[in-house]
Amino acid sequence: MTSQIFRRFSVAGAFALCAVAPLSAQSDPNIERIWRLGMDSSHVQQLSQALFDSIGPRLTGSPSILAASNWAINQYKSWGIDARRENYGTWRGWRRGVSHIDLVSPRVRSLAGTMLAWSPGTKGVPVKAEAIVLPRFKDSTEFAKWLPKAKGKIVLLSPAWPTCRPSEDWNRYGTPASIARIDTAIAQMQRDWAVMTDSAGKPDSTKLYRGTGYSLALGTGTLGMRLEKAGIVGMISSRPKQSGFANPFATAGAGGRGAGGGGRGGAGGAGGAGAAPGGASARGGGPAASVAAAARSGANALPGAGGWGSIEIFETYNKIVPAVTLECEDYGLVYRLADNNQKPMVRLDVDGELLGEKPVFNTIATIRGTEKPNEYVMLSAHFDSWDGSSGATDNGTGTMMAMEAMRILKAVYPHPKRTILVGHWASEEQGLNGSTAFTEDHPEVMKGLQALFNQDNGTGRVQSLSSSGLTDIGRHLKSWYSKLPGFYTDSMSANVVSWSFNDVPTGNPGGTDGAVFACFGTPSFGMGAVNWNYGSYTWHTNRDTYDKIVFDDLKHNATLAAMMVYLASEDPDFISRDRSPGTWPATWPANCGKVPRTTKPRL
Repeated sequence: MTSQIFRRFSVAGAFALCAVAPLSAQSDPNIERIWRLGMDSSHVQQLSQALFDSIGPRLTGSPSILAASNWAINQYKSWGIDARRENYGTWRGWRRGVSHIDLVSPRVRSLAGTMLAWSPGTKGVPVKAEAIVLPRFKDSTEFAKWLPKAKGKIVLLSPAWPTCRPSEDWNRYGTPASIARIDTAIAQMQRDWAVMTDSAGKPDSTKLYRGTGYSLALGTGTLGMRLEKAGIVGMISSRPKQSGFANPFATAGAGGRGAGGGGRGGAGGAGGAGAAPGGASARGGGPAASVAAAARSGANALPGAGGWGSIEIFETYNKIVPAVTLECEDYGLVYRLADNNQKPMVRLDVDGELLGEKPVFNTIATIRGTEKPNEYVMLSAHFDSWDGSSGATDNGTGTMMAMEAMRILKAVYPHPKRTILVGHWASEEQGLNGSTAFTEDHPEVMKGLQALFNQDNGTGRVQSLSSSGLTDIGRHLKSWYSKLPGFYTDSMSANVVSWSFNDVPTGNPGGTDGAVFACFGTPSFGMGAVNWNYGSYTWHTNRDTYDKIVFDDLKHNATLAAMMVYLASEDPDFISRDRSPGTWPATWPANCGKVPRTTKPRL
């Protein structure tokens, strides 16, 4: 098997710069050993089970991320690899406990949902109250007059989707008339719940979400803080992964798009910070490729399909009142009861504890270089996650790829030419904070960085390597690529990896940690992956669990990463920092930003 793989080699379809020599002409026994350890003796399955099942999600500031860091450090040390934590500041701490959310009247039903991250708990005394829908107000003055009516109530902050079926179902089974009606109903809902704008089309600060003058952000935002001051006893939201429904009002500029816009609420929604358009990931996860029928044609087309029961679970800024989220079906049930004046009574019994500012840290592992110890090759993957599930594909699989690659390299290549590092970053989900702190705290690594390989878009096999901004990158990547086995380069292989070099500056950091390093003009390579419906089912959701991992693809990624690191380390030449001739930001590198060393205050 191995010998056949290494004899087969041809040019990848997307690799059009030049033909490359067959591997047999430049056989490297270390590449073959990396293959055998990575593909025939992989550890990714047992490592994944330990991290995702036993420790679970890794919210920044939680006890779980500390436990996960301890586990990772112990694993590295068991392989003879030095590993440590590097503190870079503090962040708000929080402990998640058990959530029980129940409808108790007019009928009894246990509801599928959980707390938002950083939610206060009920402190052992369950809250039972009527659930009411947040009305739509003319402006913030009208909202202020309404607030006394909400005292003692549980407020529903999101719209109820007319359907919780994904658009795949509607497109496959619906009649043209029924599809048109559901598209219209969803578009009307989104328009009704959109952030309110002024005559210039910009968000109106006196109105914003539902006319309140406050934002919902990624969970409850400043609106939740204002409602808890008014004496409400709980709040419920829902962010279902629904998308792929055409918007008949889009050409008129009304409402939001897809799963976002007004339907998701606040200035955030699908287009807000940390979120993704149309249910797709800002990191390249994309819409559900397996449901191509959901992709409408024309100007009003919306990507994705949405996933049965998948909801995005983010955060609250509340300090007193619990904030929970429900799956689409159960949220719709409570909403309809309230909307029809059937006075639903909901019971919240949730255990959450705000812990104040807690140390935040990156977890770093190192294999020291022998010939050029002050030059570095890095693996990069964020370690933190949202905690509505296990954080398996975002970005636990990136973490597994990096750890397994380091295990392989230590066994095959224990005395590398250059120093090999892995950065397991904290607080990526709060704004790329951990990786940005590392760039500030380690100028010596930034100066000597030969290459950084970042992966952060789900469990799928890596299918592209890309970089930009430095004119010298292309020839190095081409050289490394030419030494890979045909498994990764043969255009007939399902595992083929293409690559692209964009000779244009990257500008400001994007949606993942590799962009931080690219922004500072270092050789940062993005590892784009097959999406496996990442944006529709697992990205930031309650479905991001161990069972969603595709272990064949994860083995593929870890083996590829180990090979790329090895080749970058052995490269006789250092990648120069000559910038591409494009127009760089006038304030570069100040535009790359500074890291917050404490939690940003919420007003």
